[in-house]
Amino acid sequence: MRLGVMIGAERGDMARKVSKLVSDIQWAESAGLDSAWMPQVPNDFDCLTMVALMAANTTRIELGTAVVPLQAQHPIALARQALSVHAMSGGRLALGVGPSHHWIVRDMLGLPYEKPAAYTRDYLQVLNTAIAGPGPVDVENDSFTVHNPTVLSADTPMPVLVSALGPVMLQIAGEHADGTSLWMADEKAIGEHIAPKINKAAAEAGKPAPRIVAGIPVTLCANSEIEVAKERANRILAEAETSPNYQRLLDRGEARNVGDLCAAGDEESILKRFKQFADAGVTDLSVRLLPIGDNRDELIASKYRTREVIAELAKQVR
Repeated sequence: MRLGVMIGAERGDMARKVSKLVSDIQWAESAGLDSAWMPQVPNDFDCLTMVALMAANTTRIELGTAVVPLQAQHPIALARQALSVHAMSGGRLALGVGPSHHWIVRDMLGLPYEKPAAYTRDYLQVLNTAIAGPGPVDVENDSFTVHNPTVLSADTPMPVLVSALGPVMLQIAGEHADGTSLWMADEKAIGEHIAPKINKAAAEAGKPAPRIVAGIPVTLCANSEIEVAKERANRILAEAETSPNYQRLLDRGEARNVGDLCAAGDEESILKRFKQFADAGVTDLSVRLLPIGDNRDELIASKYRTREVIAELAKQVR
């Protein structure tokens, strides 16, 4: 299993955030982590722009989006942007995409949120054709009528990962993408639901075994502080639980909330949880650093202690 870190979710003013993004990605690369994943927060930085910034300040680490909402832009526009960033990064982009949630697409953007799985399948048909260029992109389906030439292509493979949670979406991801990018999925949900379905779909489509990228919060702390870490996770990350998609996924596992997903405790406890995800079929783990403390200094110290342990554990889970 490859170990990566989630970067860019924290709020901050624009100028300071740029310098923080650079500092965080330089740490991740120097620490030997395999990947870094940029979430697309609805009211914050554009995640592909963050990838371009981080690519300019690194040389090796894989850079992924987790994830770009499909409804926000045309698949030709996304292909053009992604291929440009992929080239700028020296072929290090992993493009995570997904149909997002009703409270973002419908309530925030004012766009239809009907049959998201069917829309995703149609979107991927255009996106994959455009990524496979150069040449004409001639695709007609229920959602798109596209006749668009392109001179762009990926000199090295650019994996496309789909945020697939339910059976239909997992079938689509297995058939039309290179894997899935997850949040709110525990070991049981992955091992008994996600991994079997996406692996079966990929095999039947004649595709290689798909990547399964799972995001989880992580806190290094005394075992007596585990409940504190779980409470903090539930307080600052619980908005994800408002989605019916996530609720259905939680029902397939043992975790009842994001706090239960948190890998918290001493180094041995965190490593044990990482190995449980690997045993469930996870190929890539994306760590969301979750510091604890009563003030800013304590939170910063907690973050740096957790980072040091993550760097050590990366060597043990490969």
